[in-house]
Amino acid sequence: MGLIVQKYGGTSVATLARIKNVADRVIKEYKKGNEIIVVVSAMGDTTDQLIKLIKGISSNPNPREVDMLLTTGEQVSIALLSMAIHDKGFPAISLTGSQVKIQTDDRHNQAEIMKIDNSRLRTELDEGKIVVVAGFQGVNSQDDFTTLGRGGSDTTTVALAAAMKADRCEIYSDVEGIYTTDPRIVPEAHKLEYISYDEMLEMANLGAEVLHPRAVELAKYYNLKLYIASSFNYKPGTIVRGVEEMEKRKNVTGVTRDEDEVKITMQGVPDQPGVAGRLFTALAEHDVNVDMIIQNLEYNNMNDITFTINKENLVRGKKVIHEIASKLGVKKIDIDKNVAKVSIVGAGMISTPGTAAKMFQVLGEEEINIQMITTSDIKVSCLIEKKYAEQAVKAIHQVFELGNAEDVEEKAR
Repeated sequence: MGLIVQKYGGTSVATLARIKNVADRVIKEYKKGNEIIVVVSAMGDTTDQLIKLIKGISSNPNPREVDMLLTTGEQVSIALLSMAIHDKGFPAISLTGSQVKIQTDDRHNQAEIMKIDNSRLRTELDEGKIVVVAGFQGVNSQDDFTTLGRGGSDTTTVALAAAMKADRCEIYSDVEGIYTTDPRIVPEAHKLEYISYDEMLEMANLGAEVLHPRAVELAKYYNLKLYIASSFNYKPGTIVRGVEEMEKRKNVTGVTRDEDEVKITMQGVPDQPGVAGRLFTALAEHDVNVDMIIQNLEYNNMNDITFTINKENLVRGKKVIHEIASKLGVKKIDIDKNVAKVSIVGAGMISTPGTAAKMFQVLGEEEINIQMITTSDIKVSCLIEKKYAEQAVKAIHQVFELGNAEDVEEKAR
């Protein structure tokens, strides 16, 4: 018995039948004598529908009003789930991010959690209630609603678990755990029993959509184990935890693909000290994250600078890029959306020579041209033409034999 924080994603609460299913799962743990906090997302594609409404009203909406609207999605979910639990004869209460006092910074649409006042949560739990909390949202210094960005409910869950010193933190969705790659592309993909924080963080950043990167960062910081599983069955999921608790058998744990990359090339950039700094500082100041970067020395003291950003940052990124290009006297800007990033991830790569070469070789054998490369101690990423993304994932998964469960499983010491 203990305190459990659970999160259920949008697909898990997409219909009334699924909300009732979540209620049954929550009650099952409650009946064991556990205290339960449940974080839920908006129903199904509700957030997408709300964004569609926003776009129908304004091409440049006020960020505060955007958050005012988007937070309504989770409020529907928490109220309905609380009703479902009540209807089954168990006490529950729904709370918004502001009622929980999830304090964020003042940045709308991409707010970060600063602190959580757990007094209200503690009071409700002590009264024997199941507490249902709206994910994805908080409140700023002006008492205005803020949202945490896509995947923010994962972040809410981990932050609450850390603040409440929970015994377990469980995240449920429509997938059964973390796989070596997307099983929709590679049917023989293997579900991992364990994965380290660093590996999970890289996979989340590289396109795996099971868990949000900010949630993984928080879990690692607080050394909080995460359990990732499906809300539609009781099959074993995947545990995310520290690498020091694990023994690696394979240097590569998984393969990811990200088709939301955009490649931008600035041609004829003056070869002067500080030029790259001015460009990337300007992008950072507008919350545009840059991923891969290449600079080529051309001729007549001119460079080409090529980099990638996420597709969702393209609108504001283009504006910044054109402004800085005009100031620098850049000759031409080329934007290529027809690219994808494929990556391998594994904590064992740092001590295993030849891993990157093996990846490059298999792409060559598949006649897939590599446009850009980035590496770290536990990942290698290649930018390729988007049409070859699935082919590349299948070939890489096969060459590293990731479908072999006995080889890829990470065993607890």
